[in-house]
Amino acid sequence: MNQIIVDFAKETGKVKPMHSVNNGPKYKFAADQRITNIDHYKAAGIPYARTHDASFDPTYGGEHTVDVNFIFTDWSKDATDPASYDFALTDEYLRVIEAGGAKVYYRLGSKIEHWSKKYNTLPPVDFHKWAVVCEHIIRHYTEGWADGYHMDIEYWEIWNEPDLDPDDSTHKRCWGGTAKEFYELYRITLEHLKACFPHLKIGGPACAGVKPEWMRGLFASLGDVKPDFFSWHVYSPNLEKVQKRLRLARELLDEAGLTACESILNEWNYVKGWHDEEWIYSLKSEKGLKGAAFTAAVMEMCQYEPLDHLMYYDARPCAMNGLFSTDFVFERLKGYYPFYMFNQLYRQEKAVAVEREGDDVWAVAAKGTEQNVMLTYYNDDDGSPAKDVKVTFQNVENKNGVRLEYYCLDENHDAELVREEIFTATEFAAYIKMPLFSTYLLKIVAL
Repeated sequence: MNQIIVDFAKETGKVKPMHSVNNGPKYKFAADQRITNIDHYKAAGIPYARTHDASFDPTYGGEHTVDVNFIFTDWSKDATDPASYDFALTDEYLRVIEAGGAKVYYRLGSKIEHWSKKYNTLPPVDFHKWAVVCEHIIRHYTEGWADGYHMDIEYWEIWNEPDLDPDDSTHKRCWGGTAKEFYELYRITLEHLKACFPHLKIGGPACAGVKPEWMRGLFASLGDVKPDFFSWHVYSPNLEKVQKRLRLARELLDEAGLTACESILNEWNYVKGWHDEEWIYSLKSEKGLKGAAFTAAVMEMCQYEPLDHLMYYDARPCAMNGLFSTDFVFERLKGYYPFYMFNQLYRQEKAVAVEREGDDVWAVAAKGTEQNVMLTYYNDDDGSPAKDVKVTFQNVENKNGVRLEYYCLDENHDAELVREEIFTATEFAAYIKMPLFSTYLLKIVAL
């Protein structure tokens, strides 16, 4: 029998934003042909929405949205002249994110380009001018420049996956130059933006992996300027791989003296393989209960690891969106519910200690106005049998009795209440038979 021991007397810090995503809800302020998921998006309590790859989606504004080259379209123009910029559709998209209840996490740069000819992933001709353009994009959205806004956008990320392809590749999907050229662009932009906006968080560069040699080269190139956060990605079917990568990322940051630098995993999802049948299997899994269980388990694990923030890829209507139906986005998939369930802990604010005995059952717990636990049974082996799990609750705040509510996510339930029990003690246990890929939210509510 697997055992989970939750001690509500042992606080472990705040519940971290483990249920952020890439991209916002699908919504148009004009009601014309409007099909929306904004109410469900808001109900999930998603803390942040990263804007990477937004320009793939026509509802967001397509290739008039977010990316630097789509806002500043003519590089012969004056970077300080408001007339040089086209903010219109990006303005609307960021307003949609805010209407969905999330804060914007803005990626400066370009979406990935899988096609044979590259357009916007090539190195800027003038690195210094590129930094000045980024400065004015930030001023538009945070200081009202160029008839702009005063949005609360704290995170500004420089580029995406510059390390995805080696220097000698003929198919560079995110950065068309060399590593050294990127180091220079990153340093110039980071230094300029931090000087302009010392109160904001400037960082990146959303690395495609945790590659020690590449990262050490980047950190060594920075001199005295320090990023506020380091962002990176991992795709895997294996939680232990995610765990090893996030620990290595933290070690490399600390080794470089970047002990105050946040570590943000801002692209992740279930991927067994990127080619042929494994890729098809991955996409199907992401849309179903297996992908939902992987999502829930990663959130639960990462709360107790040296990681500051998780951002799932992707809430944009696409093949890798496990939250919403691609064609009818108002329809929730199984992968929506881990975000909704984790938010029930995030609202409690204080994380508490969890001990695990046994494999494959992951858990996270928090307390506030309620005392909540979320647990998931995940194993990549589709033939794994059901598990008997004992959850022991210690030091429960219990003045006049509590009600333990069981909310289940499995093939037959979508985070629905399936069982209730009353307890009058400060220590008690719950016994659950968990099918593979099931997730439970256990809520302790005062009577």
